[in-house]
Amino acid sequence: MKVNVEREGCIGCGVCAEICPQVFRIAGDGLSEVIAEPDGFEDAVEEAEESCPVEVIHVE
Repeated sequence: MKVNVEREGCIGCGVCAEICPQVFRIAGDGLSEVIAEPDGFEDAVEEAEESCPVEVIHVE
């Protein structure tokens, strides 16, 4: 599984980091970023993708 955040479209709501802090965090610029591979957290990453209000999280 590969996960990507389109940072230019991110609004920094933080829902992804709340759902899966093992993979996502809000960076110093206020936008989401991927901090780790989703190994073992696939279900949470998919939930974060589905919950993103601006649909900038992409899972392959």
